Amino acid sequence: MADSLVLRALRGNARHLDLNGKKLRRVPKAVGRLIDLSRLQLKNNQISDLPAELQALDNLTELNLGNNSFEALPEVLKYLRQLRKLHLFGNKLEKLSPSVFECLENLVFLNLSNNKLTTLPEEIYRLTELKYLTVNNNQLESMPSKLCLLQQLCELHLANNKLKSLPHETGYLTNLKKLSVPRNQIQELPEELCILRNLKVLDVAGNQLHIFPTKLLELKLEEFYYEQNPLLEENLILSTQQNEVLTLQEITARYILKELKGNSFNETLKYYPEAKKILEHASLCAVCENSFLNTWLECVSFVDLTQKISMTSPGHIVPVRALLCSYKCFNEPGHQFYGIAIP
Repeated sequence: MADSLVLRALRGNARHLDLNGKKLRRVPKAVGRLIDLSRLQLKNNQISDLPAELQALDNLTELNLGNNSFEALPEVLKYLRQLRKLHLFGNKLEKLSPSVFECLENLVFLNLSNNKLTTLPEEIYRLTELKYLTVNNNQLESMPSKLCLLQQLCELHLANNKLKSLPHETGYLTNLKKLSVPRNQIQELPEELCILRNLKVLDVAGNQLHIFPTKLLELKLEEFYYEQNPLLEENLILSTQQNEVLTLQEITARYILKELKGNSFNETLKYYPEAKKILEHASLCAVCENSFLNTWLECVSFVDLTQKISMTSPGHIVPVRALLCSYKCFNEPGHQFYGIAIP
């Protein structure tokens, strides 16, 4: 059946070939003679490798290998340099060959869902045109920081994995519009997430989050999903306050940061790289708005998202982190920040 379809395609110089669900264990080598082929469908078969003859498909832009038996990326993929869409969902992949990624510089769409991946190779950053990456239902324990160099990435789907955190470099994904990481084990979202000004959809449901980053409300979200997280609840108790004892480094940092307020930080400190590196990690007090170096008092405010985001999870009241520079600011009247009690 498959051979007759290939012969028919050869006679007609076909640009599309559909061999989905043909119970194939191998791909006919004659497919490599379809030099005008732009789309090849091989979904729902029992294929575990691709013949070397496919490297002649210089015009192939879409390849669907979903629901097959691949345990490794076929090496022939590295020759398909015009490939833009690659489906590899529903296979048995445990790791990915870095050398294949080095050659797929035109790839825009990659679906790796429903495999057995525990990690992604750092070389994934070589897919410089990638816009859509889906790795749902795997066993990923971490996300490589170099993935965040994919400047064209618009959607990132990592649901149902074993992620405990997201890298701070997530803030480099400046074109990201949708981030979907539900049903992982993420305990804290990086503050850098909040500089993604193009982010419209954020799904962090079913994780281990207690609180959200300080600048969450600066995101221009249209959809926000956060249910099934052990979020902090407003349950007031009395507590004692300790005396403030600042280190010499902290006192010096606060003085310098106050003097630099309103001036160009980078320009002023360009001749002092070590000081610049330290002061770059300063935080802003949510009450007095002065800068400080080390977290003195971590607080929380309970924010109603109803007026901020059009579609959210049920509840709408979420805890957002706030950092204060001193108990003096904490005791100022008029704010709605609460100290976090550690059980």
